[in-house]
Amino acid sequence: MAQIDAVFRDTGLAYHSLRFEITESVLMENADAVTKLLVALRDRQIRIGIDDFGTGYSSLSYLHRLPASTLKIDRAFVARINPDGSNAEIVRAIVTLAHALDMDVVAEGIETPAQLQHLHQLGCEYGQGYFWANRCRPLLPKRC
Repeated sequence: MAQIDAVFRDTGLAYHSLRFEITESVLMENADAVTKLLVALRDRQIRIGIDDFGTGYSSLSYLHRLPASTLKIDRAFVARINPDGSNAEIVRAIVTLAHALDMDVVAEGIETPAQLQHLHQLGCEYGQGYFWANRCRPLLPKRC
């Protein structure tokens, strides 16, 4: 943490201006040590996101203990949503779970207007994908 503090001190950046993402698989490799680091980052007002959720271990027992504010749904789940909106049950469950834990949700891999519409209807706040040249965009107004 000393190196991170030094970077912020030397650059003059505010801690809250940084959003840190960690993949689910890296998180689970050494969960206790990584969780301690994430707590230290969160205590400095750095926002934490869990990337590629659902593709690795998906341990729900760890999810509620992590200091994360964002959950990113892997593109594999987004790709399975049919144009008519069917096959979206897993995405709906992940969005519901994230919201219950007071987390924002980012859906990765949005490529079609139909996917965008269905994710919006499911309550997903943000999206990434080639639909926007792979940038993250809000899907919904910010929740209160």
